[in-house]
Amino acid sequence: MRRASHARAAGRDNVGMPMDPAPAAPSRQSLAAHLVRTRIAGDVATSRENNLDHYRELAEGNRYFWLGLELGDRWRDPADVLELMAERCGVVADPAHRRGQDTIDPELTVDALDRMAAVLHKAAENTSRVLLATGHPAGLFAVHHALAAALRAAGCTLVEPRENLYADGGEIRHLAGVFMLHRGAGLVHTHSPDPMREILVALEREGEPQPDLVIADHGWAGCAGGRGIDTVGFADSNDPALFVGEAEGSLLVTVPLDDNVAPHLYAPMTAYLLAAAGLDAQS
Repeated sequence: MRRASHARAAGRDNVGMPMDPAPAAPSRQSLAAHLVRTRIAGDVATSRENNLDHYRELAEGNRYFWLGLELGDRWRDPADVLELMAERCGVVADPAHRRGQDTIDPELTVDALDRMAAVLHKAAENTSRVLLATGHPAGLFAVHHALAAALRAAGCTLVEPRENLYADGGEIRHLAGVFMLHRGAGLVHTHSPDPMREILVALEREGEPQPDLVIADHGWAGCAGGRGIDTVGFADSNDPALFVGEAEGSLLVTVPLDDNVAPHLYAPMTAYLLAAAGLDAQS
């Protein structure tokens, strides 16, 4: 695995965008405590009412909540969705809990980070072709940005910017190795699978290979996983589709977390992930 250039990439990637200094990777115990303290996990901001509403929408077949996956008739009972989310995300399992606080289990978050790290390590060993994208430019971009720089430094090829691609009334843009959706003079939050679909179709049309690995969230991840591409993703407790996708084998890993806290709060988690993958500057 090539890591010689990672020290350079940790400070500035090849498009000239400076990155915040990376903190030292925390221990598992320290990271779990940090996740709870910052509400990335533990008592998260997403309400129980919102979670249950989304589980019901998925079970009733609302495609918006399927995030680009094809779930058929397999998840028609909201109780089954809740059971899965309790198991894989750590929301309160009691169906009688209808209002108020809900949770993400920080131990499940760290477990999923370890599984994701194994996938990233393999991608680096194989110098894979990787596509990174986020529907949370104000939150998770910081995580994807750091992963893009580390994977590039390890010898992976990142899918390059695509010109003149549009979806959902916006333009698909590429910044520091990460695809996002731009609309109305700003990068926007989106659950839609359409931007990822446009990128993958464009690659096919232009005779370029599909990515070996996608690292994403929301519909960006669901679309890629649904097309049979190895995909790892991040998902909040109110986005059950990606957890369903992992349970069914469409996604390799789904990491449970609050997906829209202040970007700098993800830095210890990102440092832990990179170290576990052997992609930190000290590896």
